[in-house]
Amino acid sequence: MAFVIGTWNINSVRLRESLVCQLLREQDPDILCLQECKALVEQIPTESFSSLGYNFLAACGQKSYNGVAILSKKQFANTESIDFANLGDARHIKVQLTNGICVHNVYVPAGGDIPDCHRNPKFKQKLDYVEAMRDRFESDKPTRSVLVGDLNIAPGAEDVWSHKQLLSVVSHTPIEVEHLSNMQAAGDWVDIIRQDRPTGPLFSWWSYRARDWQASNRGRRLDHIWATPDLAVNAHSSFILKAARDWPSPSDHAPVFASFDL
Repeated sequence: MAFVIGTWNINSVRLRESLVCQLLREQDPDILCLQECKALVEQIPTESFSSLGYNFLAACGQKSYNGVAILSKKQFANTESIDFANLGDARHIKVQLTNGICVHNVYVPAGGDIPDCHRNPKFKQKLDYVEAMRDRFESDKPTRSVLVGDLNIAPGAEDVWSHKQLLSVVSHTPIEVEHLSNMQAAGDWVDIIRQDRPTGPLFSWWSYRARDWQASNRGRRLDHIWATPDLAVNAHSSFILKAARDWPSPSDHAPVFASFDL
């Protein structure tokens, strides 16, 4: 039986409630993880999602900023939120399903515009956040787990429109990529999208600044689905739904999906 999970930086769940519902109807995942909800938990429009069969919600909310949520058809055995690096932000929510699978939904800080920890405190916070995640996975090795979300780092040369031009741009700098790689290694996480498509350009984010995002195609792969090896071996059919980037009043991110045979 295939278990389908999706992730989407929605850039305001209330503003784009109808787009979330459209995605749920069209793709029908078992779980959809949202980032940048920009809402307190009680402000999330749960009635619309429940009417589509998503009766279970786990969320960590923040007024008009950050925020992560997990919409699920499956019941939760327990939930947990971790404030990595003690930033005081709503950036992580974890659930364990009744079948024992754990799902981490993560929204890593963007890191500002200047890739220098001394000149830009936000960049240091980003690196500290990823380091704290690494430490967590080193001390508490995950199994039967999936980690999804907007990790705000495009790791590979083909995960950005121009590797050479973006080496000094926040989201693709060598130090960010190194931190992400160390965190991935700490949990033995497998990048499911790249497991399915090891080569070739893949993007999940295109700036609002582009007059025609499709024509310029200056994208970055910031949104990820990872799994521990015990689940990754049965993962398949992952894809980035680029069409959603062209929906009315869209998020600047596209949803990402993967299936797992359980």
